[in-house]
Amino acid sequence: MRRTVLMAALAGVVAAAAACGGGGATKHPPRATAPSGRAPDGAENGPITVAFAGDVHFNGRLAARLADPATALGPTIPELKRADLAMVNLETAVTTRGTKAPKQFTFRAPPSAFGALRAAGIDVVTMANNHAMDYGTVGLRDSLAAIKRSGFPTVGIGANIAQAFRPYYVTVKGNRLAILGATQVLDDNLITAWTATAKKGGLASAKNVPRLVAEVRAARRHADTVIVYLHWGQEKNPCPLPRQKTLARALVRAGADVIVGGHAHIPLGGGYMKGRYVDYGLGNYFFTAPGRNDPDSGILEVTLRKRKVLGAEWKPVYITKGVPRLLNGTAATRAHAKWERLRRCTGLAAAP
Repeated sequence: MRRTVLMAALAGVVAAAAACGGGGATKHPPRATAPSGRAPDGAENGPITVAFAGDVHFNGRLAARLADPATALGPTIPELKRADLAMVNLETAVTTRGTKAPKQFTFRAPPSAFGALRAAGIDVVTMANNHAMDYGTVGLRDSLAAIKRSGFPTVGIGANIAQAFRPYYVTVKGNRLAILGATQVLDDNLITAWTATAKKGGLASAKNVPRLVAEVRAARRHADTVIVYLHWGQEKNPCPLPRQKTLARALVRAGADVIVGGHAHIPLGGGYMKGRYVDYGLGNYFFTAPGRNDPDSGILEVTLRKRKVLGAEWKPVYITKGVPRLLNGTAATRAHAKWERLRRCTGLAAAP
């Protein structure tokens, strides 16, 4: 029922010994694949479906759901498991220690969060966002240690810039994917402290456009499909900012096939750019915070074969007390029509 996935690498942060610092793009030679433990289904080079959902944390009332990891993420779990690969934005530090950053909202979760993500059918997360270092360098060290112990594929964060930008390579039904994460959103007073460099840990910054473009080009040489998950946009703004559109164009030119992201806490439009697929905002997913609890969201399912985007489908969800539930019937029809209208300000096409 669930997919065949062959892991070509864990996250860049797990491969710390192999990574190196420096200002230029990291070279990404293919690595030997290792079985994921899922049974082969015999479908090689067939189309695959990748499911993307938005912001996830286990803060506040959602922390109690970790008592039952198998059901923690709620009733949308079967939908995620039906996809060949599923990805979300893990918007929290993974730590029980550290000092809160000087900001309005801070999120953290225990390492058991990775078990809940795995149980929900999620295969990879990005932690390149404006909450992953909410508990400072101690929280960062704990997050990296938790990633390493769990072996959970994580992108966008690392002990140095090479690790933070390093893609996660995975082969799914004969399709070799490279998945990267980066953030365009960082609090002004925290940009320096949170941005990974050659000499210190942190996040992959999409503000460093030349570096991100170079990493996508490097990944392009070793993958059939390149996916970039970004943290970008403006909270509560249903239209992409000019800098989002500019970055999307640059990444498509560099070889990205699918670009998705979030941060606005509401859905933005999605569609095609030169045959590639871009979604400017996935909205919240498993998430609650004062003033950020817009209930409308969805799961984006993109069907791919190598570099060809065969189709994309938005499956609307409604979030209640932080937990997403798929809509159906008339409610789903109305929500889908609302999502389609969001494309008007994106410059994206409804078809390839």
